[in-house]
Order: sequence, then C-alpha cells, then structure tokens
Amino acid sequence: MLDDATKDRIEQDIKSEDVVLYMKGTPVFPQCGFSAAVVGVLTHLNVPFRGINVLDDMAIREGIKAFSDWPTIPQLYVKGEFVGGCDIVREMYETGELTEMFQTRGIDAQPGA
Repeated sequence: MLDDATKDRIEQDIKSEDVVLYMKGTPVFPQCGFSAAVVGVLTHLNVPFRGINVLDDMAIREGIKAFSDWPTIPQLYVKGEFVGGCDIVREMYETGELTEMFQTRGIDAQPGA
C-alpha cells in the first residue's frame, strides 16, 4: 500500500539527485550484500549518488516496492527513472550498458578514474 505522502516523498527524492539508490544501510555502511554490491558498482564508476536507507523508515521501505512495482531492495533510479535491483545493475555494469546509460543521460561515469 502506497499512501500519497509516501509517494510524494519518493517522487521528491528521485527528482532531488541524478542518481538515487534505495538501499539497506548507507553508502558508507551498507547493511546487506546486495546493497553493498550496487554501492560498489557506483563507487567503481565514480558516479555520485544519494543513498536512502530504507531501514530508517518502514513507510519508505514498503512504499518504494509499491512505487516501482519491484519486490526487492536495493533499487536504483537514474534521472527519475527506475533502473532495477542488484542483479540488473550488476549485469548492466558487466556488459558496459550501465556506463553507457549514465553517459547518455549526461552523468559522468569513469571506471577507476
């Protein structure tokens, strides 16, 4: 169930930064392996992002799943668009598709720079 206040907050969050990651924990201290994997990919690509800790707010933790119609966390948003969870991000990274997507959206992504 997604109430209007939670929906508005999520919409504000994903518009506030080019890259937003809903995750368990923080970018400095991820609290699950899947969140840590996505943080690792973004960090490796030197992409600045905002991490939102879903463990801090149950409304956001459940609301983001309804918002995206995606059952798991982490969830990556780029320029307000839902990209996917850990497996999708990892696969896109391995094929080069993630770097390309960042670059075509005007986000500098430079592996290991």
